[in-house]
Amino acid sequence: MKEEKGFFATLFDISFDEFITTKIIKFLYVLSMVIIGIGALYGIGAAFHSSVWMGFLTLLVLAPAGFLICLICARIWLELIIVVFKISENTARIANHTKPGE
Repeated sequence: MKEEKGFFATLFDISFDEFITTKIIKFLYVLSMVIIGIGALYGIGAAFHSSVWMGFLTLLVLAPAGFLICLICARIWLELIIVVFKISENTARIANHTKPGE
């Protein structure tokens, strides 16, 4: 069984034997939640600046719906990235267990 490298060892590995994306994907998801949340707060502020009624509509309906839709899209995108890396890992595992010429 191959030993996993640390974050910085993987970062400076020029042979690309290990992937860094699988190590930072959780951070990317949290970062996307924060950015989407800040965008929702900015939208609420802009809506209240426009009018009080638009502000309340955005606060109660538009911002939560937009936040959830954007968060779902970010989650799906990150999951698709992980699926590609899992396929790569499983394909490498199969290739390592298969004899040449079979």
